[in-house]
Amino acid sequence: MTRSNDNPAIQHIDQAHNHDLGGGFVVRRLLPGHPRQGVGPFIFFDHFGPTTIAAGQNVDVRPHPHIGLATVTYLFEGAMLHRDHLGTVQRIEPGAVNWMVAGRGIVHSERVPDDLRTRAWTSHGLQLWVALPRQHEEDPPSFHHAAATDLPATILGAVRVRVLLGRACGLTSPVPVPSPMAYAHASWRETGPWRITAHYAERALYPVRGTLDIHGTALEPGQMALLAPGVEVDVRAEAGTEAVLIAGEPLDGPRHIWWNFASSRRERLEQAKADWAAQRFATIPGDAVERIPLPLR
Repeated sequence: MTRSNDNPAIQHIDQAHNHDLGGGFVVRRLLPGHPRQGVGPFIFFDHFGPTTIAAGQNVDVRPHPHIGLATVTYLFEGAMLHRDHLGTVQRIEPGAVNWMVAGRGIVHSERVPDDLRTRAWTSHGLQLWVALPRQHEEDPPSFHHAAATDLPATILGAVRVRVLLGRACGLTSPVPVPSPMAYAHASWRETGPWRITAHYAERALYPVRGTLDIHGTALEPGQMALLAPGVEVDVRAEAGTEAVLIAGEPLDGPRHIWWNFASSRRERLEQAKADWAAQRFATIPGDAVERIPLPLR
């Protein structure tokens, strides 16, 4: 739901919809939201964990398809093993970025690495989707991994900011993106403010750990604040707090979203449904035995 407020720095505060995937594994979904579908090009925002995964617990995400979007995975704890039909095999660990462009269609899986299967471990991270500009929705699929050491960072007073995608705080991520955007991870080294400029038309803040104070309004994990356009915002927090900023320019029109598919054309979703049901998508080398079936809805 969306909570209204009278803070001139905040347009809306969205409350997450929580999904329990079993075994205590809870995902907080912030986007798509209301009244906006997304923030800039970001049309999907999931915060999972922190959750303790028991030894032998199966939290694998079996092979499934995407079209018309890019996924970005960022971890705070734990690890995932990504595979896709392009032949990519990539482990992602905290601080790194997996950027997967689905374009006209990709199939991938996200599984628990073998070294974690026999012991308890903690899963904690974010997965976001970025809608591709209409002229790039049918681009060839691709994959880019940026190690934690590849991503630029800066110290702004009390806060350390890492730029994961796009441009923020005068820094540019090496990850290739198709439109102007920002995705940044802020960590408070000590109690103090972080000033967020109004360089993008649409901006949102999400606290991952701790509480943010946005001009007198408290924001906690599970809540996302859509910031007022054109307003510089001072965000205060205590040492140990972590948050992410997402920002960008408005999309070039609404997107239709169904399951793992996004497109500016509704008929394209119907084509993707039929293709997955008829097994016309490619298969993942070394991971083609099982797959997630098309939902019956």
